[in-house]
Parts: sequence; structure tokens; C-alpha cells
Amino acid sequence: MSGNVKSDLYKSAGVDIDLAQNLLAQVKGRISATRRPEMLSPIGGFGGLFQIDLAKYKHPVMVSSIDGVGTKLMIAAMMQKYDTVGFDIVNHCINDISVQGAEPVYFMDYIGIGKLRSPLYEEVLGGIADACKAANCAVLGGETAEMPGMYGDDFDLVGVITGIVEKDEIITGEKIAPGHVAIGLASNGLHTNGFSLARKIVFDICNYSVDTVLDELNGESVGEALLKPHICYYPAIREAQQNKIALDGIAHITGGGLYDNVPRILPEGIGVVFDKVKSLPMPPIFKLLVEKGNVSHQEAYRVFNMGVGMVWFVPKADEAKALEIARKNGYIAETVGYVETSDVPVTVVE
Repeated sequence: MSGNVKSDLYKSAGVDIDLAQNLLAQVKGRISATRRPEMLSPIGGFGGLFQIDLAKYKHPVMVSSIDGVGTKLMIAAMMQKYDTVGFDIVNHCINDISVQGAEPVYFMDYIGIGKLRSPLYEEVLGGIADACKAANCAVLGGETAEMPGMYGDDFDLVGVITGIVEKDEIITGEKIAPGHVAIGLASNGLHTNGFSLARKIVFDICNYSVDTVLDELNGESVGEALLKPHICYYPAIREAQQNKIALDGIAHITGGGLYDNVPRILPEGIGVVFDKVKSLPMPPIFKLLVEKGNVSHQEAYRVFNMGVGMVWFVPKADEAKALEIARKNGYIAETVGYVETSDVPVTVVE
């Protein structure tokens, strides 16, 4: 009966329930492919059910995080390309909990939009599904809120992730001490942070468009360079844990860069000197932004990741093995600094 009920008045007010159902049906197969055995109900219920496998864990601790893609969505809209932002939100969220040692187990999304449209909806949800499947993380559910008059032609994308870690395996950073080294895992671009400044530089100062192709970007367009999806570093963390590498601290380099994110895990009186950051290849978009925007060295490393997507802190004895595992999993990794006793949490050498 309900399938035959029309909502023409609601549709005339700007909300098309039937369109939402039809577009969702197109990606349900990809979403279903993320299913894990712990899921007790299909997507579509009022709440997602996920049963913890108590045979697998002794003292499980749930780790949750929430984040958004931010104004990178504006770049996606300019390019009319929306599949990569699904990877952005999933991979950002996975990284945020994996730094504490957690395995990502389920993800939920929220899309707030002025007017639902195709192919935006299918591309966003398809990207989310594919990113979750790659990480063996179930899409447990989500919410799409069509709100004409609230968002206009814009939309927002938010993700909530939950992971599990054994209580005695939580990575806190409290063991970081002089003698540890900082291993940097390379980023491929801005990931999901710094876009407000980046947009001001490329569009307002330089008057570029997303279609502007530049030699400085190795022949890529501005839009292609800005829209590269956030890298997920969890596979390397998982293998390092399995090989008993002493991952005593991990920092996900997001908004705030090295200067704000690394101190979040440092014990009092401990500082990190990043003296070899340039040993990692810096994506050319950063050089363009710094030069065209006249961005100082310190502000650049606080606003952007500047080529360092994640930092591992390990004892010197585990350095070689940690580098080997990171590279084996497909990441560019180098030792980028060292830990010392200091009242200055972070120093980035020019």
C-alpha cells in the first residue's frame, strides 16, 4: 500500500521522497557488499544492529569519531564529480580511530542537501560503499535529509565511524620518549583540510578555475589536484600491530597540520623535531599554494599536511621494520624526525 502512495504536495514543496528511494536502490548492491557477519539487520531499519564478537576480544573498547568533508565539497560541485568525496569521509574517519589502534567495524553517513539530484547521490553513496568495502568496514546505515531553503544548491557530508580495540592495545602516545623516531607516511594532496585557504589562493588570488591545467601540477588541472581522495593508512597500521611493532604513538595529520596534531599525543616535556620532512615527496599543489599565496613556512605546516598524511612514533629498534611494513602496503614512508626532551612540542626545520 505505502509503495503506491504519492507525495505530490511534498514534492511541490521541494522534497521528492520517491526520487530518494529510486536513487538509493541503484547503490544498494554496493552498500550490501560491505556487510559483516556481526550485522543483525539489513540497512533501512530505524537503527543499525551490530553484535560484538566476544570470542574475538577479551576486553573490547569501542572507539568512535565523527567528521565532515568540509569545503572540499565545493570543489566536487565545481567539477560535477562526487565519487571521491565518499572515499574522503570514510578514509578520514578510519584514520582518526586507527591512530588509537582500533579496527574500523561500521560506518554511518549523513547527507544534508537542498535538492536531491542524480548522479550526485549515487556517486557519493557509491564512493562511501567502495571505501568501506576496501577496509572491511560495514555500512550500517545513514540519513539523507533533503531540506530546500536550508542548503540551496549545496550539500554537506558527514561520517560517523565506530571501531574496536583491545583495552591493553590502545595506542595513547604516553610511551613516546627520547630515542623514538618519527616516521612519516606520505599524503597525495590536501586530503580534507585547508580548503578554505586553498580556494582563496587558487580562485581569488590566481583567478584559476578547476579546469586550469598547470605545468606546476605536472599537467593536472587545479580541480584534479585538489580533489584527490584522502588516503586510508589502516592496512599498514594493522600489519604493524600484527608484527608486534611498538607503535607507541600515531598522529593523523589533519586540520592544524604537524603543529597542532602531533602535540595531541605527546607526553608533557616531550618534543619532536621534524628535520627531514622534505625526504617525503611533497605533492606539487602545496608548492603552488605556498608560493602563489605567500604562505609562511609555519602557517603552511599548520594549515596543510604538506605531504605528511600520518606520523608513527616508534623506538629506534623498530624503525627499519616499521618502514618496511609501511612501504610493503603501498605507502611512501620515510623517517622524518626524532623525539627529544623539550618544552617545545613541535619544531619543523625549514
